[in-house]
Amino acid sequence: MNVRKAVPAGTATLAYRDKSYDLPVLAGTEGPNAIDIRKLYGEADVFTYDPGFTSTASCESDITFIDGERGILLYRGYSIDDLAQHSCFLEVCYLLLYGNLPDKRQMAVFHRSITHHTMVHEQLASFFHGFRRDAHPMAIMCGVVGALSAFYHDSTDINDPKQREIASHRLIAKIPTIAAMAYKYSMGQPFVYPLNNLGYTENFLRMTFAVPAEEYKVNPVLAKAMDTIFILHADHEQNASTSTVRLAGSSGANPFACIAAGIACLWGPAHGGANEAALKMLEEIGTVDRIPEYIKRAKDPNDNFRLMGFGHRVYKNYDPRAKAMQAQAHAVFDELGIHDEPLLKVALELERIALQDEYFISKKLYPNIDFYSGITLRALGFPTSMFTALFALARTVGWIAQWQEMIEDPDQKIGRPRQLYTGQKRRAYVPMEDR
Repeated sequence: MNVRKAVPAGTATLAYRDKSYDLPVLAGTEGPNAIDIRKLYGEADVFTYDPGFTSTASCESDITFIDGERGILLYRGYSIDDLAQHSCFLEVCYLLLYGNLPDKRQMAVFHRSITHHTMVHEQLASFFHGFRRDAHPMAIMCGVVGALSAFYHDSTDINDPKQREIASHRLIAKIPTIAAMAYKYSMGQPFVYPLNNLGYTENFLRMTFAVPAEEYKVNPVLAKAMDTIFILHADHEQNASTSTVRLAGSSGANPFACIAAGIACLWGPAHGGANEAALKMLEEIGTVDRIPEYIKRAKDPNDNFRLMGFGHRVYKNYDPRAKAMQAQAHAVFDELGIHDEPLLKVALELERIALQDEYFISKKLYPNIDFYSGITLRALGFPTSMFTALFALARTVGWIAQWQEMIEDPDQKIGRPRQLYTGQKRRAYVPMEDR
């Protein structure tokens, strides 16, 4: 539902090969202006070179805004702090999909739609049994989510707004069920069906941890922590997996295939595995008395050791999600009565040092969300293999909102990045006997 807010903001002049080219400059509602180079190749026969697209806007979007220098993250204009404190994940889902917070009637209708889509086709259970028991949950999720298009043919026409909405609701509703089934399958436990009288996050926790032998009661403190984790991971602008979803969607691929592509990209350790890496680092340090040794190693340019969970590709200030994540870590540990958890003590002392040490301040190595989310998820009972699957669960709504926006964008074209070719010039074929 992009409202196309970019407006003209002057021109930039490029001097190239004795000619000059006036390039339009566009301004959004927040952030830097953008030089519009869409006609540059046609007019000047030259490309721009930007590995990783770190200085290139690939689209207009009114969903999420990040100011890395000031440590700001907004969903549809609402700060992540306010949403984490006052909202719930399902309300945030509505916000990301439709652009505004819902009223009571809208929320009731949306909640009912999501709730009644949580079950998956019964034949999908057989699909799970085709995987090895030790298969990684992300491998299972890639396959199962991609296979949804084989079960729900009535919501794959991307040109039909109603079908797009149905597919969106189905994905948001079914991804917790699929993630829980992936966990249960890896544990050799029976699948647990969703219950319509439970909330979104409560249902997920029950499907993950309940067993037939006894009644499962959802702990509201743990459910709140899980819900907050989902909110904090719901969207994050044009990151690698979101860009993957948009690129796949630009070809006209069905929404289930696009989200499966996003899951595959998120699986990469440089993207979705940061909280697992941070947890492993805390485990390696072990106790507070060993912190000085690792701080020294982190400062040594000849040592390959890095403090995981510090610094961020985008944020050059304190990650705005880290504060809310830290609060939930404390709430979980307090509720479970594990005040003397060594890893939490190590985490708090590392944070204290990093926020005061001139080395970390000068390099802007502030704690990020992954620093706390790993120890929190472990305390909730999740194995590290599930960390990225939980990330995918939360990010699905962001991917869907971005995909919807891309489909509705009148300027949308199939993605086709250019390249700076450095290979051989044209040469003649030489028969094998003459080589």
